[in-house]
Amino acid sequence: MADTLVDLATRVRRPTSPLVTYYDLDTGERVELSGVTTANWVAKTANFLIDELDAEIGTRVRIGLPTHWLRVVWLLSAWQVGAVVVERDAQIAVTGPDLEADEPDRVASALLPFGVRFPEPPAGFWDIGVEVPGHPDIYLGLSFPGPADAAVELADLAGTHADLLATPPDDRRLVLTEGDVARDASLLVAACRGGGSLVLCRGGGTDALERTAVQEQATVWTPTV
Repeated sequence: MADTLVDLATRVRRPTSPLVTYYDLDTGERVELSGVTTANWVAKTANFLIDELDAEIGTRVRIGLPTHWLRVVWLLSAWQVGAVVVERDAQIAVTGPDLEADEPDRVASALLPFGVRFPEPPAGFWDIGVEVPGHPDIYLGLSFPGPADAAVELADLAGTHADLLATPPDDRRLVLTEGDVARDASLLVAACRGGGSLVLCRGGGTDALERTAVQEQATVWTPTV
């Protein structure tokens, strides 16, 4: 599957090194996922998608999560099963604790440390913290997308698996402030292909962000013009 985004997280150059690090700069929460750990989460989530939500090639998934390590997991999981990451007309929605979704199938995360469940079950939503961890950490799907299958359909990014794999590789360790799904999708593919790493930060201010960059020996990402 080297010509698609399937198993992208397992093809990182340094699988035991951090691929995604998440900071909540207001609470002090820090989560670090290596390429191997990310791939395990992706396999579990992809298995949940096909087993419980009947996801298949072409299924439309809207990822309404904020900047968070779970956003990365859901991007990779959608591509694993051949789903298309979209902004509208979705069949499956993934949200945070705001529970803002009206799609036929709705999945939510409490965004608590370590991906734990909601204190009370969210009415009308699958709870990621309940449903995903029990699935196998080896993907069991039998069908896979091809290079010409759509991967993203966003206002700022649209293309097939082959299109996204044409993203130039990046070996940098980048600190990202809160941003949209299109930005994270592009930078994630670049990092996976180039041996780079993403440090996702929510909250805090400029000083906290700069301290994090120094601590992580990383560069604060700025968009190219």
